Amino acid sequence: MQLRMEALAVNRREDTTECAQGMHNVDLVHTNPKSALGLLSLAALSLLSPGGEAQKPKQPEGYALVWSDEFNGKNGSQPDPSKWTYDIGGSGWGNHELEYYTNRRENARIENGNLVIAARQEPYKAPDGADFDYTSARLKTQGLFSHAYGRFEARIKLPAGQGLWPAFWMLGDNFGSAGWPKCGEIDIMENVGKEPGINHGSLHGPSSTNATSDLTATITLPAGQALSNDFHVYAVEWEPDAIRFYLDANLYATFAAAQWPPGGTWIFDHRFFLILNVAVGGDWPGSPDDTTDFPQTMLVDYVRVYKHKT
Repeated sequence: MQLRMEALAVNRREDTTECAQGMHNVDLVHTNPKSALGLLSLAALSLLSPGGEAQKPKQPEGYALVWSDEFNGKNGSQPDPSKWTYDIGGSGWGNHELEYYTNRRENARIENGNLVIAARQEPYKAPDGADFDYTSARLKTQGLFSHAYGRFEARIKLPAGQGLWPAFWMLGDNFGSAGWPKCGEIDIMENVGKEPGINHGSLHGPSSTNATSDLTATITLPAGQALSNDFHVYAVEWEPDAIRFYLDANLYATFAAAQWPPGGTWIFDHRFFLILNVAVGGDWPGSPDDTTDFPQTMLVDYVRVYKHKT
């Protein structure tokens, strides 16, 4: 299996990749606009089994489970309120997004052992009277669960379509006091509909010389395959001085404190909380168009957090 690795000086979330037939692609992007660092090391394994089915998750060796949600509630019920709360609103979320996030069952519910986050095209009037054309949901564990270090993973089947932007990510639990980017951000999974076979893994933190300090990697499925075709496991393994990014069995990037951009601060030294959402539109994915079918759903089989065994 061949891999192509690149380090590029580009702005955040503007990297794209192409995958030749039969090849598995990995791009590494250093998003310091002033300089590009050298190539980062990585190891990769086969992404798909010979039959084409995404690999089934296994209990990670050397870890002990500390928190999970298997989403085994009654069909039609809402997510467990002891584990999840909601971001509600339609402010654009700093990215000119088009959706209004709700806590309705229409946008977030349990079905057949999965969490379903549904992005819908529908007229919706917000409490302040503003009108929206799309609704979705953004769930978080803020105030309920946060953790530092270990393995964080979720098994997810993504939505598909131009203008869709699903994500599984984390923010520092000091977000309320420190704000972003000082709290830190770990993006375990980000995908945009115009790139159906590409997953983005990123770190974002503060900088004294730029608006943010960032490292981003992408991993691309073999040509013609889409992440929405099947469930995949998205994970990070977080150590005090490094964070490793995985898609299924693939270790596709390792970001270390020693490689952090000049002027930036390695802020990944405290507890983070979890976020699951599906955005609609925005600066990065662009708006939905006539090819986008609604509703679109992100199915989450489970979310699990592990600590190192002592």
